[in-house]
Amino acid sequence: MFSTTEGLIMTMAGSVSIAGILCLALGIIIMVRQAINKNIQTIANQTTKLAEKGITDGVSGLVGNASLLIDALNNMAKSNTGIGIFLVFLSITLLIGSYFFIRPLLPVLP
Repeated sequence: MFSTTEGLIMTMAGSVSIAGILCLALGIIIMVRQAINKNIQTIANQTTKLAEKGITDGVSGLVGNASLLIDALNNMAKSNTGIGIFLVFLSITLLIGSYFFIRPLLPVLP
């Protein structure tokens, strides 16, 4: 399939580079979508108002459930941000790895 070692190395470097670019794009999309997504914030605000109403009306079960919902929303937001950051770091690692694949093939600059 590959006639030379250089062809194999270039194919591997190209594949790793493409994977790095795709991971970078996905990480940025996830982080931007998380920043733009205001639905979670709206639900958290409404739940906070519901908990305050439950406290003033003396409904302890409502307050407990509302606080659990707020904790779940916060954990979801943290995990989405963590996934986005992980994908960005993975993409940087893949792009650096593809550079080190190609580095021996590059001509020496004076």
